[in-house]
Amino acid sequence: MPTGVHLHAARRRPTVLLALAVPLLLATSVSLAGCTSEEPPTEPPEPAGGSPTPARADGARDDLAALAAAAQDRHLTARYTLTAEDGSTRTIIVTSANDGSWRVDVPGWALGGTVDVALVSTAEGFFQCALPSATRPGPAGCVRLGDPDDTIPRRLDPRVQHPFTDWLDVLTDRQAPLAVSVSRPLPGATGTCYSVESTSASLNPPLDVGIYCYDTDGTPTAVRTALGTLRLAGPPGPAPATVQLAGPVTEGEPVEAAAPTPGESGTEPTTTP
Repeated sequence: MPTGVHLHAARRRPTVLLALAVPLLLATSVSLAGCTSEEPPTEPPEPAGGSPTPARADGARDDLAALAAAAQDRHLTARYTLTAEDGSTRTIIVTSANDGSWRVDVPGWALGGTVDVALVSTAEGFFQCALPSATRPGPAGCVRLGDPDDTIPRRLDPRVQHPFTDWLDVLTDRQAPLAVSVSRPLPGATGTCYSVESTSASLNPPLDVGIYCYDTDGTPTAVRTALGTLRLAGPPGPAPATVQLAGPVTEGEPVEAAAPTPGESGTEPTTTP
């Protein structure tokens, strides 16, 4: 064969090899692509910063509900200092008995701040008792306001008893329209504090918004609402078996918060049955 023929054949050989290699590479790529498409997609990375805000809010709500439930089972005798917005203070005595009865003593609340009262709830009913004091030297007398679970009229309501009684039911109710978050501790309060806001536009919210603080055993250690700030004044004492009324039950009228107008003697429970 002439030399020119060999040279021409040699020049065609790379072109033929390339033509054969291209289909092979394409087939291999298709095969690899098919294998890759069967693998599960990679999960997107979690956002930095931990759980989203709703999870943290739900956690605070659950924690507060658990502490409020413990407070319902916490029977004690305790003294609290109530500091009003004007800086005035008074000592509130809270008694939660082992049988479920309770009593809250509120000095200087009725008749324009001249009469001390106690609210008492027992199996026999819900009572208001007018207590002896420097401005009221007479004996104590009590008036029945209704059944143990009845709502107290606003004009007769000191409101300081609610954080230890019916507001605990609201705090344990996951359906109540509340927004809860962990709060900076109130000065002098132990345990954990929670900011509680109402998410309802109702004119009569289920409780007063504010800050509620509880120790790990459910003891309320501080509460700040529009009424003022309640702080536990010392270690709680043991609970009695039941609470006692401050005096005999009478047929008189309960005392109100407002002072009587000039010419009126005011309304006080008498001591005669």
